[in-house]
Amino acid sequence: MSYLSELAALTDELIDAVAAVPKTQKRKLQSLRESTVQSLLNQNFLRTNQFEVQNRLAGLVERFRIINREPLGDALEQRLDALKPHVNDFTPEVLHLLLELSDKPAQKSRLSDLERLKEAEKDAVPKLTWRQIAKEDGWHQERALWKILDHAPSSDEEDYYEREHVTSDVSIASPSTASSVPDDAPRTAQDLAIKLSGGEELLRRILDSQDWRNATHDLDPDGRQKKTPITSLQLLREVVFMLRGLPTSLFDLACKPVPDYVLEGVTWQTYDALVNTFSECGRKLAPLRIYASKKEKEEPLLQVFQDSLQKALQSFDQELTAIQGRFVAIHKDVIVSLVAMLAELGPSLAPLYVLSGIVQQVHRERNTKAFHYLELLYDAVGMAQMEGSLDTYRLLGTIFLDCFQVYLKPIRFWMEEGELLAGDRTFFIGKSSARPQLHQIWEQQFHQLVSSEGVLNAPRFLSPAVDRIVRAGKSIVVLKHLKRYSPVADRMKAEEPPMEFAAVCSDGTSFAPFSELFGNAFNKWIQSKYHSASITLLDILFDSYGLSRAFGALRCLYLMSDGATSDAFASTIFRQLDNFSTSWNDKFTLTEIAQEAFSQCVAGHRLSADIDQRYIADSPAASRASVRNTLPAIRLIYHLPWPIQMIISPAEVKGYQTMFVFLLQTRRAIYLLKHPLLGTTTTPARHQSTYYLLRTKLLWFCNTMMSYLTTLVFAPNINKMDEALQHTLDVDDVGEVHSKFLDRILSESCQGKRLRPIRDCILDIYDLAIKLEDSHQAEIARLEEEQQEISRLSTFSASQQQQQHKRKTRAGRTASLYSKTGLGVGIDGEDDGDDDEGENTACAIREEKWKKSIMEDARARGNNKSTAAVMKEMHSDFERHLRFVASGLRGVARGSREDAAAKWDLLAEMLEGGIKEARHVF
Repeated sequence: MSYLSELAALTDELIDAVAAVPKTQKRKLQSLRESTVQSLLNQNFLRTNQFEVQNRLAGLVERFRIINREPLGDALEQRLDALKPHVNDFTPEVLHLLLELSDKPAQKSRLSDLERLKEAEKDAVPKLTWRQIAKEDGWHQERALWKILDHAPSSDEEDYYEREHVTSDVSIASPSTASSVPDDAPRTAQDLAIKLSGGEELLRRILDSQDWRNATHDLDPDGRQKKTPITSLQLLREVVFMLRGLPTSLFDLACKPVPDYVLEGVTWQTYDALVNTFSECGRKLAPLRIYASKKEKEEPLLQVFQDSLQKALQSFDQELTAIQGRFVAIHKDVIVSLVAMLAELGPSLAPLYVLSGIVQQVHRERNTKAFHYLELLYDAVGMAQMEGSLDTYRLLGTIFLDCFQVYLKPIRFWMEEGELLAGDRTFFIGKSSARPQLHQIWEQQFHQLVSSEGVLNAPRFLSPAVDRIVRAGKSIVVLKHLKRYSPVADRMKAEEPPMEFAAVCSDGTSFAPFSELFGNAFNKWIQSKYHSASITLLDILFDSYGLSRAFGALRCLYLMSDGATSDAFASTIFRQLDNFSTSWNDKFTLTEIAQEAFSQCVAGHRLSADIDQRYIADSPAASRASVRNTLPAIRLIYHLPWPIQMIISPAEVKGYQTMFVFLLQTRRAIYLLKHPLLGTTTTPARHQSTYYLLRTKLLWFCNTMMSYLTTLVFAPNINKMDEALQHTLDVDDVGEVHSKFLDRILSESCQGKRLRPIRDCILDIYDLAIKLEDSHQAEIARLEEEQQEISRLSTFSASQQQQQHKRKTRAGRTASLYSKTGLGVGIDGEDDGDDDEGENTACAIREEKWKKSIMEDARARGNNKSTAAVMKEMHSDFERHLRFVASGLRGVARGSREDAAAKWDLLAEMLEGGIKEARHVF
């Protein structure tokens, strides 16, 4: 876990323990978390960083050696090594204190000072030095003594020649023969001082030329202070010093002119206007010089900006030096013109004024991001180009692109390695502290950092490219999880387009706007790193993990693209409903039914089913009474590999489930209308005509809806999606194409919230199909029951007459027998007859139960109305619902700007054809 991630997690725990803010107040929690982290990062009482102290000491040693003071560096390194055995907890604090107390150690440190740290030896004999020897023998006055004779032959055949030789290492400058000062120690300014002949006269002339600075300002007769006259050359030199940020006599520290001087030969008003013009230039440059001379910033972005400002000021100072150099040693007459110098410096001052304004604006705004000055520079470059200031445009453009190179480092590291630079607070991508599941890596592991106001933590000019930058790094992350990532060093690295001013802006000669030039160059830079990883990931998803097959499986399961398999699944469910069977109401049985039905289009191990008990009716009869009951409870679950789940999210699977239920409800109505239960009794002709008329209209409506969905919604959108997938570049593009496809089919099939009343009305029409078939079957059952009752009564009457005749015949025969035998007692013989009733079969019982349930349901719905009245009422309901659906679709289509409005209007036109037909008269 990185430092920032660990700090964020600890901060959350601290806030939960101390503040106890409810998690529902997300805005307050976010604000409190940001302020706490900012306070922890910026507090001034942290423990001394021992590694920083070590790095500073190592840097100091290296610096000594770079400036040719290796003995001093070796001495420091030797003492640091000697300190290591004695290090304790306070050693970094002490060393840090010494470093803070040091003042220019590279220039002011001397090895001779180490001698003072040594304890003086008792009874030590004074050491003899070469300086004492030279002084006693007079060597220091005999310069010729140190000249070396060269006896080598020369071209002009001279016997010898003399040349000056640098004083040997053991010279009079050596303080002691036993000193620790090395032989190659650099000489100081005192060693280089020489005495010139006539120097007193030169010094006197110099002092006379500066007398005007020390002149006393007496009062004139009017009581006003006299002003000291100065020459144009003196004013020019003072102006040059002031523009370079040096203290002068004519200007104070705030660059305001001192009112004690006046230019010779001009009026005070003219001088005042001229000197105030230069004063304004100095005041504008002052913030720039102050910012450039401050201690180096910690953020690399601010460091490079500060370095660019120093280079710009150095270039300006060189120009001032060149101007001043023309008036240092004047050998001929020259014209000293302050106005000409101002005009000469104008092109160089203009970009510095802009930079000074940027520095002041950044300073005024509190808690600004480190990249804010990049935004200001970007705007300033575009403004300079529009104004036609080519010099300003080139300088500001160069500074902007030089600073932008530093901002590109975390972007390059993210796009090439899929990782974030540790401790970088200027980047606009953050990593979640929690570890998400594999299929949530793309969406939840990395996120764009935004402020509490919703502003992205990135420069404004990068907004068009932020998404592609984020996607490129995410692609690398996913490839690493798939074990398909190859480091940059192992793969062919695309050539990175340069982001320099000459390459981006054609050295300032292009007529295109800077924003367009920069956008094109940055797009090429991103494309060089973006294309490879994204295309590689897409190829793996399509080829290795079967993304195309997954899309096909979803269409087959949820959109019922294969009619035969869908009918096999739906018909099995419908037969179970019509038989009042509850055996299918089990997720294992339902899974078996689904796997058997869809075995030709999906892999069986990836398909399962479930039942949502919230939609299960209380009784089997209620389950088949409406398409709103039981059918929405059926859930098909297609198990996708986790890389595919990055594209097809669970929320989108719910959208597919919505379409699946609607199609299943449509097929339920068509199934009942196409598979009616025919009875053995013929219904009256008037009932048959009414029934078949309404049945035909309902069947027409259901087929129209199914045709609309398959031919005008699914087929065009599937083709459009397949075509769009050919032009996708990354995972987000594929996910966006799929999301748009799903949104379109849901909207065009009237499944959106806006069209919910129309959808409910369509389901009411589907329920009419169930009601019509139930009423028809109830009428058939009633007629069959009446016919059976009449048949039973007729059979019973004939049986009674036959039994009576048999009794009379038997009585006659018995009496005759008695008379012949003389028996007085009658004998009761045979039983009254065998029972004719038999046992019913299980099928007959089930059919009888079904008929009875339909009749009871029909009576409950019709409130004992006649069949003709019920069918007439259903016909009126159908006409009313049809008009509502058609007019509602037409109205919504006219008042909407959605792409689906054209499809709604087309469906309304298809349904209006049924309204225009002649109505059936009952």
